[in-house]
Amino acid sequence: MPVALDFDLSSIQEARDLVRKAKKAQEAFCEYSEQAIEKIVAAMAAKAAANAETLARAAVEETNYGIVEHKVIKNLFAARDVYDFIKTVKTTGVIGEKENGKVVEVAVPMGVILALTPTTNPTSTVIHNALIAVKAGNAIIFSPHPNAAKCSAAAARLLQEAAAAAGAPDGLIGCLSQMTMKATEELMHHEDVAVIIATGGSAMVRAAYSAGKPAFGVGPGNVPAFIERSADVVQAVRDIVTSKTFDNGMICASEQAIIVDQPVEGAVIAELKRQHCYFLNDGETLKVSGVVMTPRGGMNAALVGKTAGEIAAKAGISVPAGTKLLIAPLAGYGSAYPLSHEKLTSVLGFYTVRDWHEACLLSIELLKLGGIGHSFAIHSTDERVIREFIRKPVFRILVNTPSALGGIGYSTGLTPSLTLGCGTWGGSSISENLGPQHLVNVKRLAYGTRKVDLGQPREEPAVSGCFSPDDIAGVVRQVLKQMQLQ
Repeated sequence: MPVALDFDLSSIQEARDLVRKAKKAQEAFCEYSEQAIEKIVAAMAAKAAANAETLARAAVEETNYGIVEHKVIKNLFAARDVYDFIKTVKTTGVIGEKENGKVVEVAVPMGVILALTPTTNPTSTVIHNALIAVKAGNAIIFSPHPNAAKCSAAAARLLQEAAAAAGAPDGLIGCLSQMTMKATEELMHHEDVAVIIATGGSAMVRAAYSAGKPAFGVGPGNVPAFIERSADVVQAVRDIVTSKTFDNGMICASEQAIIVDQPVEGAVIAELKRQHCYFLNDGETLKVSGVVMTPRGGMNAALVGKTAGEIAAKAGISVPAGTKLLIAPLAGYGSAYPLSHEKLTSVLGFYTVRDWHEACLLSIELLKLGGIGHSFAIHSTDERVIREFIRKPVFRILVNTPSALGGIGYSTGLTPSLTLGCGTWGGSSISENLGPQHLVNVKRLAYGTRKVDLGQPREEPAVSGCFSPDDIAGVVRQVLKQMQLQ
């Protein structure tokens, strides 16, 4: 038997074993009390926080993406911020009563969850998804990206150890170690997998939705950030630079293009330069486009999460030491302007518009390139203008905050999450940040609230012989009347 086929078969068997173990664990776990579940979730969060740096270093070493210190922050966010939010979310037993107790809502776990995880956030996504799944009474199995398999598996293993030490059944949290497409497909189509969480590229999300079972997926961002004329320019630029340099721009909610209101164009350009951003000329823009983007409009995976200096060196251009971002002034969007698409790295598009009306139109066109439903950022102090952007085709309008951190709920009041739904506009089943409330089924006990007495139809005496037209009309009226009463 060929070695590759042998490995495929072995990986498929591992997938089946993981599901079988998770199914057994979840059947036991669904009998646990709310207090027992809370103890387990708290232990998982504490273990993840204690190992945040170790997991961050493992992620950078394995994937060669991003910044260790920023991945520590993401791991701590996934452990602490997410836990602080979900610990008060009711996901066990009776979760609500309506109509003076006439409708009682009861949460029921979904069962075994499959989570497909990305290379960009390989450990923080595992922490987040495990916490919300277990909080909702489910088991979870991870299928990590092959380029992040070791660090994702390490995160899952730590969480299972913490859960088991707190009383959880063995196998509640599992992870593939033999990464093959066959194994992932086996998990996606396994009859005992109840739902899929797909955090990653569009192809992965489409595969999850085509598996024939419920799925939660995310779409690309391509987030425009509009600096309106009333904005605090210094703070707006600081927010954008902070956001786009955070883990070198790998969060899908990070800004992809700056749209500047013409009256503040000069001030914005000067401030970006002061904050160590380098403006590319036309020739340099072509060179950067050629290395960052692929001919099909996607991004070169090798340059995801790289510094501005690394990208400049790859493109063969010289930039000052300490350059934080490469800024590409663009005259249009679409296939002729590759950098108008999503770039999960240290490069930003740059546009100038006459007013907020033009900013609206341009932002919609940029979102159509691969960001519908995701996020939009605006920096402004004019509440009237801010409210105008509520009508834009996204589900997160982030105001005066770093977009990447605001979108995940770090610097805003949104649900802390690393899986951001894009609604039906973006091909997602949810339009908000994924939380434990999405991972339960809800039973409803509904009491009668209205007496029902429709009466009984009157029996007509039997007749014989021929019928006159009037008789027939009368029978038809009676039949119609009886039908209305049924």
